[in-house]
Amino acid sequence: MASASTEQLAAVPLFSALTKPDLQQVLRAADEIDVESGRELVTEGRVGHEFFLILEGQAEVRRGGERVTTLGPDDYFGELALLDHGPRSATVIAETEMKLLVLGQREFGGLVETVPGLAAKLLPGLARRLREVDASAFRY
Repeated sequence: MASASTEQLAAVPLFSALTKPDLQQVLRAADEIDVESGRELVTEGRVGHEFFLILEGQAEVRRGGERVTTLGPDDYFGELALLDHGPRSATVIAETEMKLLVLGQREFGGLVETVPGLAAKLLPGLARRLREVDASAFRY
């Protein structure tokens, strides 16, 4: 089975400015879990508390009950839940058995408090993510 790597985590915009030692600390704070097919991972409209990185398997993303896309290995979702207590923008359901890296808000908050300079390093990734969202809003 696959294990999460610092390279996979660095590909997530929020974490892209972190150093390898910082990324290793994030990996240590996260959990790898196995999920059965059919499990609802997050629910649209409910408050989110964790970030997910897909290591193995596939998930379906639904908005308003309609299928939007399919996610697979190295895809991720829920990174904004690490920063606020906002509602999930979509429902994500495991289509197959999956292996996920999961980082909770509490563990993430602990990292921000204990790793010197981590918060400042996260800001460029957050700004990049906001720009992506802003740009996609004008495509429709």
